[in-house]
Order: sequence, then structure tokens, then C-alpha cells
Amino acid sequence: MGLYEGKYDVIVIGGGHAGSEAAAAAANLGVKTLLITMGLQNIAQMSCNPAMGGIAKGQIIREIDALGGYSGIITDKTAIQFKMLNKSKGPAMWSPRAQSDRMRFAEEWRLQLEQIDNLDLYQDAVNGLIFKEDIVIGVKTLLGLDIYANSVIVTAGTFLNGKIHIGDKTFGGGRAGESASVGITEDLVAIGFESGRMKTGTPPRVDANSLDFSKMIEQPGDDIPLKFSYSSITSPLKKQRSCYMTYTSTEVHNLLREGFENSPMFTGRIQGVGPRYCPSIEDKIDRFATKERHQLFIEPEGWLTTEIYVNGFSTSLPHEVQYKALKKVAGFENVKFLRFGYAIEYDFFPPTQLKNTLETKKIENLYFAGQINGTTGYEEAAAQGLMAGINAALKIQKKEIFTLQRDEAYIGVLIDDLITKGTDEPYRMFTSRAEYRTLLRQDNADLRLTPKGFKIGLASKERMDRVIEKQFKTDLFIDFLRKTSIKPIDANPILEDNKSALVTQSMKMFKIAARPQLGFSDVRKFPGVEEFILKNNIDNEVVEQTEIHVKYSGYIEKEKNSADKLLRLENIKIPANFDYQKIKSISFEAREKLTKIQPTTISQASRISGVSPSDVSVLLVYMGR
Repeated sequence: MGLYEGKYDVIVIGGGHAGSEAAAAAANLGVKTLLITMGLQNIAQMSCNPAMGGIAKGQIIREIDALGGYSGIITDKTAIQFKMLNKSKGPAMWSPRAQSDRMRFAEEWRLQLEQIDNLDLYQDAVNGLIFKEDIVIGVKTLLGLDIYANSVIVTAGTFLNGKIHIGDKTFGGGRAGESASVGITEDLVAIGFESGRMKTGTPPRVDANSLDFSKMIEQPGDDIPLKFSYSSITSPLKKQRSCYMTYTSTEVHNLLREGFENSPMFTGRIQGVGPRYCPSIEDKIDRFATKERHQLFIEPEGWLTTEIYVNGFSTSLPHEVQYKALKKVAGFENVKFLRFGYAIEYDFFPPTQLKNTLETKKIENLYFAGQINGTTGYEEAAAQGLMAGINAALKIQKKEIFTLQRDEAYIGVLIDDLITKGTDEPYRMFTSRAEYRTLLRQDNADLRLTPKGFKIGLASKERMDRVIEKQFKTDLFIDFLRKTSIKPIDANPILEDNKSALVTQSMKMFKIAARPQLGFSDVRKFPGVEEFILKNNIDNEVVEQTEIHVKYSGYIEKEKNSADKLLRLENIKIPANFDYQKIKSISFEAREKLTKIQPTTISQASRISGVSPSDVSVLLVYMGR
């Protein structure tokens, strides 16, 4: 498992969520891989909240799992609560989320990585990259080692020149109690990369024994919890731990305002841009001054630990202000702090400098994944790590690159947004970012992506067989409903119970099942349906797939048609290093943006800010269309 003397195929810098998925993917695809981390005990550390998934993020974890990554499996093995969010909305919005045991999550990831062939783990700090002209050939470490490789994947998280802020105190660090990483940014900037600064924050951690949960609102998990992974090696939870909810108040807000003059966010000491959709408590009070209270979610960090994560109270205010204010929150009157909240500022590299494989345009065989690309969130980082690891391995093996389109996966939307539009604030995935979200549901990630993962050699045959069986049984059930009729005498009592219009003649079950008033628990009362389900050994996953198809087939078909139109533009390739300056009939802004981003297809070019439909029409003429 340790360092060996030969040359590696892939070196992964950083052992966070991106680095862990990148190293696992590259090694599982058969290339000799080294994961270098500053602390082996902190592999896949949950630096912020102890949870995976949520709106759009849950879909990403399902996609990683479907392709053959590990985030879903590790989450299932270490979960303490599971919830399917947005069940009151349509299935495109359903999003799985799990609370994790934070210590067990990191431990399980390390144990998983230790079992992978072709993967070595090594503890050291990387403080430089080794280049040969415009190709990366290795890394330099703090201990003075030069380690050579065919590819390098940088997944440094918040560690690149990381700076921690609490009130007027500032000190270097990539995470509380851990050193910053110095040297990589300097090497990259010296050879012409553009860099910037971003910030994120984390709330205080407190002792559960000091809280009064009777003053809070209990938030239990689902009555019938599901799981993330499609694999048979994990099972749904049998028991769960509750979270709780409480609120800030005007008094809390006034106490927090007292510290604003010493807040690094308001004094200008923090130069980096923070996340728009996960603001600090002081930012919320400032931006939403008329709101008298904000929700706080009280999340346990594990099965046994008393450590509690105060979700919604991210802050970099002075520690004494944090303490005074939080004591005024209902249930926190006797609170004991384990850690104070802080903000962290770090280097990132605008992701328009990347190809769609996450390889840099400037330096061959150098890949970036995770927060270095301006994203925020474990799930977004893990997805990028997986894709960078896959592509680094495939390139070494001289195989075709692996990319996902916007209509194929949230991962495709994420990477396309980053490399095409860039980001000047921490990028977080939302369902609203995906124009084809009815196609990109959490329930069908295996049907969409496991065949692709299997084709490149990452998803197992067992997974592929399960997908084939699921698709076969779903088609079988849909076909049964399309071909089987139901008489008025059988249908009308069920329709009457659900306040749906009665029928006067026999109709196909599919047509009646599509009515919005009927759930599939009602459809199962149709004559012969339950017998068909039992005879064909149809499980709940297949029933869910069938129900979604029956209810939403019109919407799904419409989105597929839209996606097919996009695909026609996606298939029109733009030659590498195409000279846009020679096309005088497109706008100056379009020429400038196209030259900088170097899109690979007409479709990608059309999504660049500043490229108009008329510019795209001109490009189509130049490409011979």
C-alpha cells in the first residue's frame, strides 16, 4: 500500500471526496495509481455537514454509484438517517439525502481504498509540480521527494494557500487543525494559469449533552428508508437517528450584529467570494434584514458521538459573539462548544481552463477536480474526481475519452457549466440547472449510466445484469398495462374512491393508471395486476419505474425530443484550435469568448455567455452545415 520506487501512471494530490473517487476510478481501470494526502487519517473527511445528497446532489451520488464509484456505497454503510426530499413534487424533484456517521464515513472510505489493486496511499504534502515543456511529469513533496507519473490529478480542496478566519484572528490552514498547501498555485500561475480566491464557511460544533431537545422540533428519517447504492452489497437502514429543528430570533440577530465590525466578511479581510446558496448567518441577517428568524437544523455527527453540527449557523464572527448569540437560541441555553465556526479562504482556478475531460488545456496530462474548479459540496467534488480519474486512466491506455452530455447526467450538466460558463462564486448543483431534469431522475440513474460504466470497465457485470433485469421487467409491466383492459364494474369503485370521473366502457389499464388522482396502490387493486407482479417477481423499484413512465410518459417524450435536437448540434464538431478571428461576421465578444474557451462542438459554443444565435448560425455555415 505504500510508496514504491517506479513511475506511477496517475498521481492524485489530495484525499478528499474528489481525490478518493479519482484514485479509486483510475486504479479500478487498471493503471498504477498513487494517492498523496497530508493526513491518511483524514481521507474523505466530511469537513462541513455530516450528510450526503439533497436537492440535485442526491441525483449526483446515484449517478456516481451507477457508473461504478463508491460514494453511494460508503454513504449507505455509514448512514444514520435517510430521507427522500421533495416527495410532494414530481419525480424529477425527488432527491435522496442521508445523514452519515462522520468518523465511520472517513474510516470506511480508507478501508475501501486500501482494498483496491493498483492503488498506493502515501502521506506527505505536495509543494510543487514537475513539468517538461507543456506536459506534467510528476510532483515534488515537502519531504524532498520527486515522484514521477504519466498523469497528475489535483484535488486540493480548500487547502491551496488556505486561510482560516474567526473574528479578527487569521491563520493559515486548509481545515481546522490542518496546514495549508503552499507551492502548487505558485507553480501553476508561473506557467500562465489564471487563479482566483473563494471562501466557504462552517458552523460551530456543540455537545449534544448540553442541548434541550424538548424545545426543538424533531425531524425523523423516512418511515421506510431507501438507500443510495444500486448494488446488492448495502441494505436500507433498520434504525435511524433523528435530527432536530429550531430557530434564531430577533434577539439572536441583534447579538450577532454586535460582532459585524469585527467580522472578516464585512471588514474586507476576506477577498474570496462566498457561496450564494449557503450563506453565513451574518450574511443572511444582512441580506434578509426583515426576516425575524432563520431555521437551524441540529444534525448528529454519528451513532455514538455527542458532537452536533449546527446547520444554518455558518459563521466567521468572533468566538465570544458566536457563544453569546447561540445561547439565546431555543434549546441552546446551556450550550457547550466543541469547535467554533470559521470561514476559510482558498485558491481556485477558473474552470474555463479545462477540457470536457477535466484535463487542463494548457498542460497535457494535468487534471483538476473538486473545489480547485470553483465548486462547493462533497457530491460535486466526488463527481469531478470520478470523471478525472476515468479520463486520466483511459488516456494512458490510449482509449477513447469518457464524457457525459447534459441530457445524460447531472454530472454532464455540472462539467459543461464549469468549462463553458466558468464560475466566479462557489458553484452548487440545483435541479433548475438541468434543462432535462425529467430525464435525469434519481430513480433511473442506473438505467442511464450503468451501461456506460460497464462499457469502460468500471461498473461490474453484476450491476449490469441487474440493470438489464430492471429494464426488462419495467417494459414487461408497461406492456401488460397497455394491453390489458379493465371493465367499468371493476374500475368505477376505485375511481369513485379517488374522486375521478367514472367510465362507461372497458378501457386499457394504462390510460386509467395515468390519471393524476390515482396512485399505484390503487392500480394494484385492478383485477390481475397484483397476480402479475407476484408471478413476474416484480420489486418496488420496477413498480416505481413503471408508475413514473405511466404518469409522465408525455413529459419524458417531449424532453427526449428536445434532447435529440440538442444532440444534432452536439454531433457537429469544431476542429481543435479553430481560428475564430478569421470570422469577421460574428461579434467581437463572441470571437473573444470562443477563442478563450475553445468549445469542441457547436452545441457547447451555443451555451457560452456572449455567443448569440446569429453567431451560432455563422459557425454552422463555416462548419459546412
